[in-house]
Amino acid sequence: MQFGLFSVGDVTTDPTTGVTPTEYRRIKAQVEIAKLADQVGLDVFAVGQHHNPPFVASSPTTTMAWIAAHTENILLSTATTLITTTDPVRIAEDYATLQHLVDGRMDLMLGRGNTGPVYPWFGKDIRRGIELSIENYNLLHRLWREDVVDWEGQFRTPLTGFTSTPRPLDGVAPFVWHGSIRSPEIAEQAAYYGDGFFHNHIFWPPSHTARMVDLYRRRYEHYGHGSYDQAIVGIGGQVYMAKNSQDAVDEFRPYFDNAPVYGGGPSLEDFTRETPLTVGSPELVIERTLGFRDYVGDYQRQMFLIDHAGLPLDKVLKQVELLGAAVVPVLREEFAKLRKPGVPDAPTHASLVEANGGPTDTAGIVPTDRAVQVDRWTGTRAEDANVLTEVE
Repeated sequence: MQFGLFSVGDVTTDPTTGVTPTEYRRIKAQVEIAKLADQVGLDVFAVGQHHNPPFVASSPTTTMAWIAAHTENILLSTATTLITTTDPVRIAEDYATLQHLVDGRMDLMLGRGNTGPVYPWFGKDIRRGIELSIENYNLLHRLWREDVVDWEGQFRTPLTGFTSTPRPLDGVAPFVWHGSIRSPEIAEQAAYYGDGFFHNHIFWPPSHTARMVDLYRRRYEHYGHGSYDQAIVGIGGQVYMAKNSQDAVDEFRPYFDNAPVYGGGPSLEDFTRETPLTVGSPELVIERTLGFRDYVGDYQRQMFLIDHAGLPLDKVLKQVELLGAAVVPVLREEFAKLRKPGVPDAPTHASLVEANGGPTDTAGIVPTDRAVQVDRWTGTRAEDANVLTEVE
């Protein structure tokens, strides 16, 4: 099971000091959080994609590549990649490039985005969000699996004889999670393709999350990808910790009360009772996180949000340290004890390559015999008989 962090990259004033970080400081903070997460043994760090203030996460692949260059083991992902307002050709190219740069140490989560004004900035209509998600992912899926694509749809220019480059590393597309809070159509889409389904249930009661995951699992089995229990599930959560629970509550309350997404709504006590938000000791976080299995079953990825609402970097780094030292090791052990036989691990590039029969040659020029060279992508004959047959 994988454990990690996701950051939405919000720029929020610290209500206890009145200090608002600059965009520079906020971007650099994400890198520092990811580096420490790698050092303490977490598995995944994910960055969001937003194109409006107060967020700085407009270029996730850039951030992911920089983090990868400064870390050793942690897998980089997104939370989320906007499949609705980002051209699927650009997604195919950008994330395949990233896949090569980081030696496969990445995957991505697709989402629709829920900020209405952003859609027209990219020539889209939020009322067609589900249709955009379905059509754009169908194209992205093909671009990563077919060398030459002919395609026509509703929302972008048709493609004729198009090849997305670079081709996926080792002939294997990046693993895709489909993220949704409330849309059964997205759970259906994830199941249809045999991809992962991620439910970020930080704002929702367990009963809602259970229904969404159950739908995905049933449809995953229906499409023949595996049994109900073998479906690939990830869920979100939010925590704030201190050595004892009352200190955690006292420290986090001003951030909760003033956060753009929380302030003015239910009290901290009501919210922690009705949702998976956990504010307390590491022991309480362990207890509540283990309880997620009661309503979603065995799952593959647990992500925590810890760096929003204006929390300063030093406090966030303390959360990372507590997760790495006191929480995740216990969760790994306890979830492993509880896991049913036959439940798969979270997919990685290495596991996908192995399942695909091993790496393939993706050099681009493949000889048909020693006398004639053929361009793999267009099928045209190379004019130079001495063209190189391999690219190292």
